[in-house]
Amino acid sequence: MATVERPRIYEGTRIPSPIPTILRLSDELRDSPDVMQVNFGPNHPSTHGVLRLIVDLAGERVEGIEAVIGYLHTGFEKTMEQKTWWKAITYPARIDYVGFQNDELVFVLAIEKLLELETPQKAVWMRMLLCELNRIHSHLVYLGTAALELGAISMFWYCFRERDLVLDLFELVTGVRMHTRYFQAGGLAEDIPPGFYAECRKFTEWMPKAVDDYESLIDRNEIWLERTQGVGLLSADDAIALGQSGPVLRASGVDWDLRRAEPYLAYDKVDFEVPVLPNGDVYDRYRVRMIEMRESTKIVAQCLDRLEGMEGEPWIADDRKVVLPPRHELHTSMESLIHHFKIVTEGYRVPEGEVYVAIESPRGEKACYVISDGGSRPWRVKFRAPSLVALEATATCMRGALVADLVAIVGSLDSVMGDTDR
Repeated sequence: MATVERPRIYEGTRIPSPIPTILRLSDELRDSPDVMQVNFGPNHPSTHGVLRLIVDLAGERVEGIEAVIGYLHTGFEKTMEQKTWWKAITYPARIDYVGFQNDELVFVLAIEKLLELETPQKAVWMRMLLCELNRIHSHLVYLGTAALELGAISMFWYCFRERDLVLDLFELVTGVRMHTRYFQAGGLAEDIPPGFYAECRKFTEWMPKAVDDYESLIDRNEIWLERTQGVGLLSADDAIALGQSGPVLRASGVDWDLRRAEPYLAYDKVDFEVPVLPNGDVYDRYRVRMIEMRESTKIVAQCLDRLEGMEGEPWIADDRKVVLPPRHELHTSMESLIHHFKIVTEGYRVPEGEVYVAIESPRGEKACYVISDGGSRPWRVKFRAPSLVALEATATCMRGALVADLVAIVGSLDSVMGDTDR
């Protein structure tokens, strides 16, 4: 089998000037009759959502590109400012609808920080377990769709086979497969149900074999290597200058992962490796995510080890001003019934202040900036969306690329348009 010679990562910078996110035509090509401008999207299967790319082509080569967003604008952040803290928890999961558990977590952590509310250890470890399952879920969606776009049709079915197993686990715990609202201020909505540990343990034993299947299908496939290696280059300096994070940043050789650099939940108590690769191309972004699926599976197994010894421990804080009373008390306690009614209808008050909480989502640094004026609703909510930041690197990665490479490059950045537009 012939090996593909991978170009060395470039020196200096390739960030377009004067607008870093737009690749403009050169002066000599601007008036050339050989240049054709085409729309790639906004409704196109390879844009991973409603993304419009205005592409200037000279033959097969991309000489100019501009990403146009806003077709999926939902106004979630402004909507959350009109809802009580308790009701607003349902919205973040719908922003990044592939990394929903992580989005739910970052908002809940922000509320708890303002409330100075301590979360029981059982809830901490279960949150970490579900967020790592969600990371696997997200990477499976990336891998299946990115491979499908390059012609590896079988990969899509393999990846969605395992994705369905993850969604089965979410449904077992929460009753729904996505957008669970299982994380609440103070802990979890319900205790971990019987049977979950056994089913989740089966998944941790199966998933490494599944990743082996993926690698055997495409790691040495000549077409896959030609379409991914040396394509969409992004140097470490340019990745940092463009504010990249997550797999895109680590595939450019920058060792930065918030789970290790600024640990939250119980990430400082588990053993895992942070994959960092040097080439900054589509292939290394793929490899980083493949390794992360293996490492996330290891973290899930370690969470199970801890949780199995926590039977009978509380899963949510006992603060009746913030947390719903146990359901069985509603039939016997008027005070519990009143607390339940007040929280659901009016919400709880959060002390005045502002916080910025960041976590390592499947796409990188997902952060929530919240301001409270002391009322029952957030005064301001703002999310730091890694999908939007990743999309800003499109123009840099597309320098010198062919139009066929555009599909691979956009897929490797793994932007979710709900997260981009919000």
